[in-house]
Formats: sequence, structure tokens, C-alpha cells
Amino acid sequence: MSWEGSAAPYRIETERLVIRCYEPRDAPLLKDALDSSLEHLREFMPWSHGEPQPLEQKLELMKLFRSEFDTGENFTYGIFAADETEVLGSTGLHPRIGPRGLEIGYWVRSGATRRGIATESSAALTRVGFEVCGADRIEIRIEPRNQASFGIPRKLGFVEEATLRRRLPAPEGEALRDVTIFTMFREDLDPSIAPNIRAYDARGERVL
Repeated sequence: MSWEGSAAPYRIETERLVIRCYEPRDAPLLKDALDSSLEHLREFMPWSHGEPQPLEQKLELMKLFRSEFDTGENFTYGIFAADETEVLGSTGLHPRIGPRGLEIGYWVRSGATRRGIATESSAALTRVGFEVCGADRIEIRIEPRNQASFGIPRKLGFVEEATLRRRLPAPEGEALRDVTIFTMFREDLDPSIAPNIRAYDARGERVL
């Protein structure tokens, strides 16, 4: 299902990060980030059980991410260091939670945890989701066992709405996982959560 609002920006710059649409040239950087973080990711990211993958598969994944971005089906971003020489993680605005809603998902490589990367990138995407894409609500969904991540939506002003049982995918042979849903509505956004961000469209023109 394509996003019914305005297109997401292709590039976002924060004080420390570049958050942008993946390009084919990023395949080696993403593979390095994943391959060095598998033990860290496998507890809460079921898709990571399919890693490591050869570089050729990562290249095809980059093409898929770009294709979905261009058509408005899904907005997957790489989280890069300011000089764009290292992938610090991935995030995204995902139009999969119903009308006018976007979900923020994220992971951070093992060597970049506890540095506020997920908080900074999620704050930027929250502003972008409301101010550029025109969302009415944004959600962050976290497995209840992942208590370390609960501080991120709380710090940004999201409200904990509910914990739903057996709703998230799980590795083959394991039970479905529970999920806690944090929500923010458009009228509740405080732009100061992500000051001085810059966002650019596919032509490189500033949109925020």
C-alpha cells in the first residue's frame, strides 16, 4: 500500500547524522554494519536470523529500498555518520498501520549503541513524518522484553497506548512476539525534539 500523503524526503541531516535513502553503493557499508552486529540484533530482530547474506543480495536489497522509496510504498533510510563513511543503523517511515499513519522502525549497529543514535534519528523522522509527509499519527512499536528501547519514544513525547499479545513475527519455530505500541498525534508534536534538522527532496531542494 502506497503512502497517501506527501513524499518523504530523500535526505535528512541532523547535528551528528545523515539519514538518507539507500543507494546501491551503500551495499558494502550496510553489510559491514549487519555482519558486525548479528549477536546484538538477533534477540529482537527476527529478520537478522537470515544474515549474513552475500554482498550481491545486499545490492539487490538496496535496489528494492530505492524502488519502494520512489513509488511511496515504504521509506527505508540508512543512518550514516556525518561523513557518510559508515552505516550506524537503519530506520524508516513505514505506511503499514492504517490511514494517515506512519510507523518508525530502527536498529543501531552494536558499536554505535548508547550514543543516542536511535533517539536522534527517531526525533528527526517524527518531525519529518508530521511536517513533510502530513501524517496524522506516528507509532513506534517495541517488544516488551526490549525495555532499553522504551526510553526512546517516552523521551520524544510518545504515549504508551497498549501491549498486544502475539502480534509480531518471530523466527521460524518460535511463538509470535508481543508488542507495545507508543503513539504520537500531529497536534502533540513538539518541534524542539529535533532542532535544526534539514530535509531535502529527490531534487536536492530543501523541504524542512
